[in-house]
Amino acid sequence: MTDSTLPLAGRRVLVVEDEFIVAAMLADALEDDGADVVGPVGTQAEAVAVAQAEAIDLAVLDWNLNGEPGSPVARALRARGVPFVISTGYGAVEAEFADVPILHKPYAPARLTACLVDLLGG
Repeated sequence: MTDSTLPLAGRRVLVVEDEFIVAAMLADALEDDGADVVGPVGTQAEAVAVAQAEAIDLAVLDWNLNGEPGSPVARALRARGVPFVISTGYGAVEAEFADVPILHKPYAPARLTACLVDLLGG
């Protein structure tokens, strides 16, 4: 049963992160806020496939996936109208994603949740 008082209750959130420990911590934090976590996935190819095929409401996208850019994943998410936040330790993203919220690593889980809730309009 879903607790509707949680900020991400019932939302399916794709986690794209190549660092296992970071991915596990993100998944735990999102689940604590009521999200149904999809993934985590750690490669560009797998992330694009999931972004194109799975029912998801939101996504957290690491911008550097073992040296491969997150931009193909972002394009797949955008094509389906799935709001996402970019998570990066590097700072720069392509200009076409200037409208996407960016969380610079390291960040507090509460900042991620607040960002995702904002993406939902609320």
